[in-house]
Amino acid sequence: MVPRWHPGHVGLIFRLAELLIVLVPLAGVIIAGVRAWQRYAQQSADSSPTPYDDVTAAPVDRTTTTPAAQWRAITRTLDEQARIDERWLDYELDVTKLLDFPLMTDMRDPLMTSFHKAKLRADVLRPAKAEDLVDDRASAERYLSAVEDYVTAFNTAEAEAIRRRRSDFSREARQRIARAHSLLRVASDVSATPQERAQAYEVAVRELDGLIVLPATTRAGIERGLAGELDG
Repeated sequence: MVPRWHPGHVGLIFRLAELLIVLVPLAGVIIAGVRAWQRYAQQSADSSPTPYDDVTAAPVDRTTTTPAAQWRAITRTLDEQARIDERWLDYELDVTKLLDFPLMTDMRDPLMTSFHKAKLRADVLRPAKAEDLVDDRASAERYLSAVEDYVTAFNTAEAEAIRRRRSDFSREARQRIARAHSLLRVASDVSATPQERAQAYEVAVRELDGLIVLPATTRAGIERGLAGELDG
């Protein structure tokens, strides 16, 4: 049986339609407002500081005056100075590198003179710990500047040493360096006899005389090993 429409039904339908016309735009406004609030809340959460901000923050400009930023800058600089110290020490302890790039131990070269001056200044200004300079902005600036100069001087000297290698020496001098290189390997070889090692070191020093001066650290390391072998 098909229901029959009553005139009141038509009126009800029109009232519902009018209500929808009002409610639909209002719902859109409400939804847009809720989404805007969610975006605002998310942005506020992203920008608010966390307990770990002082540790994980990106590098800060040195002109900043906050103690936390100052501490970060000094800590990073201490780490960088230690890294360059290790790279320099490699040349003093590794005879192969030392003889392949003789400029790195040639104190007559202006680049190496500048490097050692910069290294000395950075060493003198280095604090025992970062906290020592946090409240002393002037001293902190001097230290940061000194390490910048130290890093630049080392990189410049090393790049030039790699470029030149042994090209500054005559053919005869390069042959003497090559012989000394082989002899120093024997002097450091624990499988050789003590007498072989001592003799190899003595001849290597003669080959390098007037060409390359072995750093005190290099000589001390080899000679300690030889003294131990001979005493044994």
